[in-house]
Amino acid sequence: MNIEQFYPLFLKSDKVTIDSRKVGRNDIFFAFSGDNFNAATLAEKAADDGALAVIVEQQEFENKEKNIFYVPSTLEFLQQLAVYHRNQLNIPIIGLTGSNGKTTTKEIIHAVLSEKFNVQYTYGNLNNHIGVPLTILSIKPEHEMAVIEMGANHQKEIELLCTISQPDFGYITNFGKAHLEGFGGFEGVIKGKSELYDYLKNHQRTIVVNENDPIQKEKTENYTPKITFGNEDSDYQFGLFSEEHFVGLEFQGEKAVSKLTGEYNFTNLCAAASLGLHFGISFEQIRHAIEKYTPTNMRSQVVKKEGRTLVLDTYNANPSSMTASLQNFVTFGGSKTVIIGDMLELGDESEKEHQNILKLALELAFDQIITVGKHFKAVNPSVLSFEHTAELIEYLQNNKIQSENILLKGSRGIALEKSIELI
Repeated sequence: MNIEQFYPLFLKSDKVTIDSRKVGRNDIFFAFSGDNFNAATLAEKAADDGALAVIVEQQEFENKEKNIFYVPSTLEFLQQLAVYHRNQLNIPIIGLTGSNGKTTTKEIIHAVLSEKFNVQYTYGNLNNHIGVPLTILSIKPEHEMAVIEMGANHQKEIELLCTISQPDFGYITNFGKAHLEGFGGFEGVIKGKSELYDYLKNHQRTIVVNENDPIQKEKTENYTPKITFGNEDSDYQFGLFSEEHFVGLEFQGEKAVSKLTGEYNFTNLCAAASLGLHFGISFEQIRHAIEKYTPTNMRSQVVKKEGRTLVLDTYNANPSSMTASLQNFVTFGGSKTVIIGDMLELGDESEKEHQNILKLALELAFDQIITVGKHFKAVNPSVLSFEHTAELIEYLQNNKIQSENILLKGSRGIALEKSIELI
């Protein structure tokens, strides 16, 4: 079985999935095998349930009469199929990566562009070597453009994802202290994320640049084509304002207020607005998109209930995003409690970075500071500290937090959101 032979069958399918629980009639099921589970054992059932085709990487499970096909690697075949499909598409694809704000920026860009176009985009956090091909394969004839989020925690990952998605436009949200262990330090982060710039430059594609970011500006100096924002000489100039801790965007005297908290989300709004204006979307439409977008993904999410405010930001955490969150939260009026969880994948920098964040939290003089995770606990001599979220939950069952404002911020692996009901 090769890609050219298989592609007509793919075009007849409704969707591609790697989840055996979500295989429907007329779907294509890629049966991935892992250390503890081999989905190829479910190939016959998937076919009997109506799957249009099943791809397996163990020859003994092949059954061509039922459209169960053997390939040497399900992953490579998925990626190759995505590349082949991408090469048939004649729509602009926007790729984005960065240390912080990728998913929020992707969501806002999608909201803005959807005011005028039928836009496909990365669902949830499907931004890796499997998720990006699945997103490409979800692009249908009715879609007029696509927004592809690309995540990475080591060198050459963004390079691979670019060869699959082949973006026409690209934006790096920022370069921060994230995944330091995999990238080999902050310089490694810059090099790894800049693989998107390398692809765009090599193919003469358009780069979106925040000219207030010195790294972005340096990396794209003297390059064209690009779309710029951030200073008085940029293509687009936006003003920052806030209303009740929600960040707002001003353009040529018109204002749009988001449901996002934190000035760090301002550049995310700017990038989306710049792309919208570039594609001929009016600021009135952009304002409509920004004001109706409501974060529900535990990223800069604000929940108000019974006179109290909860800022929920538990999907990801690194020194850069943690610093920004704490500095934003201190501006809230009224009493404030911060519950901060460990920042993961920091490698040799972990102890120092956790010390720095705890020092910052103490300097900002919050009414109460609670840490969760073994890294914070190891450097934490003075504040309430728990090694696991389960211990925090047990504490909260008997000790209700009294503050008017509460921040939950930590890496996904700490799962601080499990404590919400008790807060």
